[in-house]
Amino acid sequence: MARPHLVLSDRYFEAVRYTSRAHANQTRKGGNISYMSHLLGVSSLIIEAGGDEDQAIAGLLHDVVEDQGGLWRLAEVRTVFGDRVADIVLGCSDSLDDDEDGFWPIYWERKQRYLDRLETEPAELVMVSIADKVHNSRALVTDLQAYGIEVFNKFHGSPREIIHYYRECFRIGVKAEVSHVLTVPLATAIRDIEFLVYG
Repeated sequence: MARPHLVLSDRYFEAVRYTSRAHANQTRKGGNISYMSHLLGVSSLIIEAGGDEDQAIAGLLHDVVEDQGGLWRLAEVRTVFGDRVADIVLGCSDSLDDDEDGFWPIYWERKQRYLDRLETEPAELVMVSIADKVHNSRALVTDLQAYGIEVFNKFHGSPREIIHYYRECFRIGVKAEVSHVLTVPLATAIRDIEFLVYG
């Protein structure tokens, strides 16, 4: 039997504990599903695509700065899990809790800033971001199939903006040579979303 490419250490399972505490009361947008399902899913996708332990940990933590504390949380992640994990988590954050005196930019302005940054980030970070988009886009396909176009009511962006955002993430992922284990399912999800929205 072949040895797995990545044998997870106690450090990974400490990250699972840390993440579960930080996101304990958070649910997925518009529902009552524990947010941990998303974070574990993203980390799993990274491992399946050949990522290393730092990337897998960053997958668990990729929303902790944005959703659970901003800069003080980033400093804690850096202390507990190291600079590389913290830098990936920061790069995957749309915005910070304490950015701009609490001002939350409109959807497309915020997403365009993120895309502009992602375009310049190293491939190891882009991989984590694309894993996040794969998990989110697949969930959107499932919701569209179950509930129809009304699911977009839980988002700040329009269907056209959200589809364009995913397309741009896909483009950046391909440019960064992210594994096809991630880019192929993202392309498939985008196609399915377009079909379910536009027919």
